[in-house]
Amino acid sequence: MNTIPPFGLGTFRLQGEVVRASVREALQLGYRAVDTAQIYGNESDVGQAIAESGVPRQELFLTTKIWVENFGRLVPSLKESLQQLRTEQADLVLIHWPSPKNAVPLPEYMAALAEAKAQGLTRQIGVSNFPIALLQQAIAAVGAGEIATNQVELHPYLQNRKLAEFALAHDVHVTSYQTLAYGRVLKDPVIAAIAQAHGATPAQVALAWAMQLGYSVIPSSTKRENLASNLKSRELRLTEGEMALITGLDRGERVTNPAGLAPAWD
Repeated sequence: MNTIPPFGLGTFRLQGEVVRASVREALQLGYRAVDTAQIYGNESDVGQAIAESGVPRQELFLTTKIWVENFGRLVPSLKESLQQLRTEQADLVLIHWPSPKNAVPLPEYMAALAEAKAQGLTRQIGVSNFPIALLQQAIAAVGAGEIATNQVELHPYLQNRKLAEFALAHDVHVTSYQTLAYGRVLKDPVIAAIAQAHGATPAQVALAWAMQLGYSVIPSSTKRENLASNLKSRELRLTEGEMALITGLDRGERVTNPAGLAPAWD
């Protein structure tokens, strides 16, 4: 059974003492899911912050992602990640991006990911940045029900509904990253008006919107007040009318589209 927490801490672009402080503060505030990746270069810092937090490992949900250059040595690279994270097992390991130009065939790296799970290196496996066609292939490669989540860019300006519907129809949970679109949606008048009506922040509204649709969110912050504020989004319930207003904001605006890495998007 797929059990992805609805709310967690993202660590993209945070390194050194900055990420250690962010994880430390988040855990103190009550966060219990942390998302990192090999390419972030912060697994050892995340591992250190968790170890020093005093929070028992079994209370945490720890996610990391395999970088494309490690597909040929996926299991050994994951063992190195676990060593840096100071844990014997991840809760979730994702393929970070599809192999560029299919340099490593999809069935090959998905089989290696399934092998990592079989070896007990992770409780669940999944993918990230996979459009429908590749998600379909990934499901075929490892079997129905095996892919716990597809972590994709998803926010009020890029709602990715076609992909989300396909994923959910195939028992693949959706995790939204960039839920705030680098802060762009925070300036939106519709979001601001909804926030004002609830005595909430625009960030809380965007995060609550995604969670109310059934997605998970992993916002990051380096400020304790923002970490605490984001956490409160779990308690915010939007009306059907407010959800419909946010649905109307979709404009296909993608903020993460790295050249040479991005697949053919839906």
